[in-house]
Amino acid sequence: MSQIDALPPLREVITTYGLSAKKSLGQNFLLDLNLTAKIARQAGDLTSSDILEIGPGPGGLTRGLLAEGARKVLAIEKDTRCIPALEEIAARYPDRLQIIQGDALEIDPLAYLTPPIKIAANLPYNVGTELLVRWLTPKDWPPFWSSLTLMFQKEVAQRITAEPGSKAYGRLAILAQWRSDARIVLDLPPQAFTPPPKVSSAVVHLEARPEPRFPADPAILSRVVAAAFNQRRKMLRASLKAVSPMIEDHLKAAGIKPTDRAEQISLEAFCALAREIAAEQSSKS
Repeated sequence: MSQIDALPPLREVITTYGLSAKKSLGQNFLLDLNLTAKIARQAGDLTSSDILEIGPGPGGLTRGLLAEGARKVLAIEKDTRCIPALEEIAARYPDRLQIIQGDALEIDPLAYLTPPIKIAANLPYNVGTELLVRWLTPKDWPPFWSSLTLMFQKEVAQRITAEPGSKAYGRLAILAQWRSDARIVLDLPPQAFTPPPKVSSAVVHLEARPEPRFPADPAILSRVVAAAFNQRRKMLRASLKAVSPMIEDHLKAAGIKPTDRAEQISLEAFCALAREIAAEQSSKS
């Protein structure tokens, strides 16, 4: 089956509307509708959720989400050239696709969506990580979304799901795994895209946890993790000395050797360290 709906094939859509991918917008179009439908299925049952999609381009994943039964899709697209193609999809799925032309970094999607909300997107490479960090670090938890199904460069996907001791393990793994369950669900070669990027891609699925995996103050944990990985080759007693004058004592109390380096430390141990530092700050106040 090459078609999932009665709309034209994506190659025809791109030709009709002159949609050559723009490098400046981080665009690489996925034209295989069977593949976009497969990505949509990774988000689970869509029939009772509103879906936020960032950077839909000509609408391949948009069509997959709608064909898989999404209650509503809110598509935010920066490229004005893509809007007519998306409007054609909206006409095929009355009252189920809302299109906003603009920058996803500047738009509040909650004004347009009704919970439960899932996010599914082939994120533009140039803003993907920034959006993910925003979604993982809201002021309140649980967040507005129940799950994220996102395509990244494979290297970024590996950083999200990395385990301690690996080169990919860092701040992004801590942020993702502290308050969500993250796994790579699909690998895509460069040849799946038009134009083919120089790197492979992967789809990551993240399910929001009701509570963080381990207790810790978000601001303190973020500060500790950032300091540790900003100087990841240094021992923790050196990289974290600006965080607390008693850092060696805190490290030992958290069960961490002061001579360890950031990539050796588990999420649980980082949270324990954050609690030790929080206790010190509470005693002073």
